[in-house]
Amino acid sequence: MKKIITLLMALLMLAPAYADLQKKLDKQLEKAQAKEMKEKKKAYEKGGWEIMGSRTMDVALLKHYSKLNELGDDGSVFDGTAQNTKSKNVAEQMAINNATIKYAQKAGSTVKGRVISDIMAEGTAGEEEFEKFYAAYERLVEQKVKNVLLPSYSVIRKMPDGTYEIQSFFIVDESKARVARQAALENAIRETELAQEYANKVRDFVNAPVEE
Repeated sequence: MKKIITLLMALLMLAPAYADLQKKLDKQLEKAQAKEMKEKKKAYEKGGWEIMGSRTMDVALLKHYSKLNELGDDGSVFDGTAQNTKSKNVAEQMAINNATIKYAQKAGSTVKGRVISDIMAEGTAGEEEFEKFYAAYERLVEQKVKNVLLPSYSVIRKMPDGTYEIQSFFIVDESKARVARQAALENAIRETELAQEYANKVRDFVNAPVEE
């Protein structure tokens, strides 16, 4: 009992020190992000980029980083691009589609890499069977992830030939994205009739975060 009381007292004494350390780390992160936002804004302006919509560049970037801070380790960023179009609206939709396809391809590559290293290495799996599975999985992720890629902000610039170039940035909540990938995976397993001995292993791979 005395040991427990001693331990609790020690924890109580350490609590203020931990709180102070956390405050210092938060301030350091805040300063680093402020510097990053300033540099990013400067780079956009130098490259002739303008923010799309009614927000200012400062507000758009501040909201973007605030959302990432809110999500913590579950937050990541994906971007989509579009070029050679004379319509801003068409360019924005193209950028959204580009980001969606990119995410799906990255998700497929993540699973494929694990399959090659963990299953193919055993020499018992059929490569053709898995190629069908990869294709189905990517297509299904692309369908389901549209609700997971949250639009953050877009920048646009007009080119000398009168066409527009756009970059759209999206924030991904990994906890929600994981659910979407799991649903896509189950559908891909059923659609391609992937052997159960492989399906159980693949289910573990889909939980790995998808990073740009």
